[in-house]
Amino acid sequence: MSHKYYIQQLLAHAGLGFAVFLAKPLSKVYFVGIFVYFLWRLIQSKPSQKAYWVIGACIYIVTSEVFLRMTGGNFLYEASKYMVIFFLIFGMLFDGIHKKAWPYFLYLIALLPGIVVAANNLSFMANIRKAIAFNLSGPVCLGIAALYCYNRFVTFEQQKKLLQLAVLPIVAMTIFLFFYTPDIRDVLTGTQSNFAASGGFGPNQVATILGLGMFIVAVNFVINSPTQLLKILHLVLLALMSYRAFVTFSRGGVIVAAVMIIAFLYLYLQYAKPVLKARLMSSLVLVFVVAGFTYATTAVLTDGLIVNRYTNKDARGRVKEDVSTGRGNLISYEIDEFIKNPFLGIGVGRSKDLRMEREGVVAASHNEMSRILAEHGILGIIGLLILLGYPIVFRLSNNKNLLFYSMYFFWFLTINHSSMRIAAPAFIYGLCLLNISYDEESFIE
Repeated sequence: MSHKYYIQQLLAHAGLGFAVFLAKPLSKVYFVGIFVYFLWRLIQSKPSQKAYWVIGACIYIVTSEVFLRMTGGNFLYEASKYMVIFFLIFGMLFDGIHKKAWPYFLYLIALLPGIVVAANNLSFMANIRKAIAFNLSGPVCLGIAALYCYNRFVTFEQQKKLLQLAVLPIVAMTIFLFFYTPDIRDVLTGTQSNFAASGGFGPNQVATILGLGMFIVAVNFVINSPTQLLKILHLVLLALMSYRAFVTFSRGGVIVAAVMIIAFLYLYLQYAKPVLKARLMSSLVLVFVVAGFTYATTAVLTDGLIVNRYTNKDARGRVKEDVSTGRGNLISYEIDEFIKNPFLGIGVGRSKDLRMEREGVVAASHNEMSRILAEHGILGIIGLLILLGYPIVFRLSNNKNLLFYSMYFFWFLTINHSSMRIAAPAFIYGLCLLNISYDEESFIE
């Protein structure tokens, strides 16, 4: 999209965030609008543009998912994942899939026995259909995204436009959050994750998407800001998103954002032309100044509680014994279940159900790696090895995607602190499998 149109879209989405705050039913209109708009763009686009619009539709849906959930826009809780799967399959009908993507078929097949085991083992109290759909929608979405994206050609200019498209829903969510809790001091209760500061929704999921927004805005600032106005806008957005991510008091999304930015800068310094490497230093100074100022401001506005949170202390400044906030025990529980049931596992969705039966506690580890081991057994190990290893194999012959490690680390780190409760880690895993092409005027050497 042109720079002028991009700015107009940023303002329009800021207005959308305010409008939904005033009237939440507009969120359902927004949901329907997303589906209709991207379906229309995909149908009427030229064959050479199909892949761009499939990926564009999916990345927009992914970054709008949490905003839709917190405002009641989704007609079904997992609707965004289903929509992503729909557009990916729609794209496959036009473009097919690469023959070397076959390991992801194997990954999807490895998930099937867990459904059979679950159907036999889930308690009568559990809704089998919902348990399976909730726990498998993410992994299935990932497999289909990988099948579609594997070695899919996208130009560098298209990749930059996709980054612009991806940030728009996060802008809407950020503005909504500012109106939802304008004064953070009113809702501070300690150093635990703060639902009131997260739009009344899950802080972990909100921080994950805000952290993704921080990364996208930082990348846009470095490679996608040809004018001073865009540079200023991206720095302002970085400050706003960082602040709202900090005050969720959920650390995962912020830490993942920092890792993604570092990974991007590593590849940028490897491949960018010398003159652009020199300019990077001034950009980095501005980014770090904005990040530092935002963190300092947050520390003041939270009376130092955010500092305690990131140094693993409680509200009184005492160091907490468990940095994982209890998740380590839940992960150990799932690993124990894998050891007891190593072949086919305990079945999809059974981890949470089993813990409820034995201990009367409803709790989830939010760790996809331990969950897949417990629920799928050895087949889960095979699936994990495919997911971990095949992108690296792909990277050996397609090594100029500047966002490869950022996307890969986002998936890996997010599934270890937030599982696949949202579509973001599933689809963004697929993005690291894209084959990015550069023209002669691009900044790549």
